[in-house]
Amino acid sequence: MTQPEKPATAAKKSGSARQGTKTTASRSRSTASRSGTTAGRGTTAGRGTTASRGTASNTSAARKTSTPASTRRGSTTASRGTTASRSSTAGRGTTASRSTTAGRGTTASRSTTAGRGATASRSATAGRSPAPARSATATRSTGTASRSTRSTGTASRSTRSRTSGSRAGGDIGAAIRAATKPAGNGSAGVSRLPSGVPDGALKDVVLPRSQQTGLESPASHLTPAERRVRGKAARALVPREKHAEWQPPADRPDPVALLESQAASRVPDLIPVRYGRMMESPFTYYRGAALPMASDLAHTPATGIIVQACGDAHLSNFGIFASPERKLLFDVNDFDETLPGPWEWDVKRLAASMEVAARNSNFTAKDRRKILLSTAFGYRNSMRNLAGLGNLDVWYTQVDIEELRTQFAGQLTARQRKAVDKGLVKARTRDSMQELRKLTTIENGRPQIVPDPPVIVPVRDLLGDEFKGVDLPSMMNSLIGQYRRSLQPDRRVLLEQFEIVDMAHKVVGVGSVGTRCWIVLMLGRDETDPLFLQVKEAQDSVLCDYAWTSKYDNQGERVVNGQRLMQAASDIFLGWQRTTGLDNKLRDFYFRQLRDWKFSVDIGTLIPKGMRLYGQLCGATLARAHARSGDEIAIASYLGNSTAFDNAIADFAAAYADQNESDYQAFTKAIEDGRLHAERGV
Repeated sequence: MTQPEKPATAAKKSGSARQGTKTTASRSRSTASRSGTTAGRGTTAGRGTTASRGTASNTSAARKTSTPASTRRGSTTASRGTTASRSSTAGRGTTASRSTTAGRGTTASRSTTAGRGATASRSATAGRSPAPARSATATRSTGTASRSTRSTGTASRSTRSRTSGSRAGGDIGAAIRAATKPAGNGSAGVSRLPSGVPDGALKDVVLPRSQQTGLESPASHLTPAERRVRGKAARALVPREKHAEWQPPADRPDPVALLESQAASRVPDLIPVRYGRMMESPFTYYRGAALPMASDLAHTPATGIIVQACGDAHLSNFGIFASPERKLLFDVNDFDETLPGPWEWDVKRLAASMEVAARNSNFTAKDRRKILLSTAFGYRNSMRNLAGLGNLDVWYTQVDIEELRTQFAGQLTARQRKAVDKGLVKARTRDSMQELRKLTTIENGRPQIVPDPPVIVPVRDLLGDEFKGVDLPSMMNSLIGQYRRSLQPDRRVLLEQFEIVDMAHKVVGVGSVGTRCWIVLMLGRDETDPLFLQVKEAQDSVLCDYAWTSKYDNQGERVVNGQRLMQAASDIFLGWQRTTGLDNKLRDFYFRQLRDWKFSVDIGTLIPKGMRLYGQLCGATLARAHARSGDEIAIASYLGNSTAFDNAIADFAAAYADQNESDYQAFTKAIEDGRLHAERGV
């Protein structure tokens, strides 16, 4: 990964004082309670941490942390009755302090061992004193959400005000509010907890969600030391080994029925094409079965740490494309299902896809295991490296293909290096000019899109006799008017230098088949200056029933903003629109360039070593995408330096690949029995 060239040490990033330097920062925002009792037990972290910057392929830990045993124990033993206060008015019976002293090394400012019924302060040096008995009752009722609260999603305004902003080491989530899942098609609202998150996470791990983004609220502003404690608390609630588990629940929905439910909102004539593409192999089925897996992931353990999730992070949804600066980058490249959600779901979707694809290539069990461990290591190691960087450095980190090629050159044979170079040259030819030659012919001196039904159907063929006398450019300009307004002003000026020439419906992908997808041909100065835009329908994310319903009413806007959050650099023509289609129904769409140096790795040609490197690269890239929106320090702290998480993910992936094969068999049987109709070879 490319990262800004500046030294990064954990002492600088975490705010730790350098050895031999004493700095005292004190702030008090509390008011005395009726009893005048001050409760708190300080927690002292060890001598600072050192974090090194590195690439996804580093094999050593990016930083080392020394923490006294009392702190480690404290991070996981705060009782359910503990409340930390950060607000200007402390809870009844307490005076809350926010004083922090950084001496030799790092002094963590959060209490982690407050006993039941005590209200812990945020002071690193506060003494111990008992809290009134009523404090425990208040804490339980305001700082911890019960199971009924999670299911109903209701929280009173007074409850939120009493607990807002309060925290102590091991009780970060005292400020958490429960909320309802909003109704309607992607309507904005407050969240409920994602499925799979334990009740205890409400108190120790889960943070409030922003009403603007759906992500964890930036108002939390935990220190790096507190964020590490948060990760350790998550580890206590959801041990890393738990991620190995996959056991289908007794009431598991029928995966075929879930796929059928998606057909209701798609083009009926294209549903058989979708099923035909999915039935080619267990791997192609897996690519199209994002919804059944989302339903399954909701039954797996999750820490409650939220990121902007891809929602469909299988290995074929990573690839190469051009940045606006005309550099080749490697990144996640499909965001139809993006939504704020648990980071673990993306990791498991990616790892299971590696196992399914490796089985499809007839790799041995030993080789498959190495691929899975490499994928999980890529994620974990990259996240630990990113945890040592400042916010801007994380944001600017990207996977530059030229630098990546240099980095991995020593691990490739001469033949493999030649193949990589050939692929990079090919990527640079995949642009609108290539599409113009491939998809159009000249009619009356102007390029027109060539029909290839049912994959490509020009709008003039869809309209038939109704097309006669229609001013197509004016009609299409009207259709995409709202899209122009979603662009940045400078890019809007660029787009307006092109004129619309033709438009066609085009079938793409596997899982997306059946959604409405268009290509729009535009010309600039002349016929040698084309621009092809792809206009793709955006429906509700497959995650919305299990994680967080989008705050965006327009699902195209959800996709665009999720993509901008996760990608290091995005298409300059990325935008969205809601419009009434040819069937007079209102639908959401997003826009992007059809081709802009886009290139994907041919998974079927990879040998085990190549897929191992590819898995590591995908894992590292996913970690970078998550770190842009999530708490990379807490996730890195949770993952740790051991291989416990790697092995658990490898176990899960193998178990879920078995499930995928079983589902594939049920899917193909439904076709054989006539329940589903499939059209192959399209």
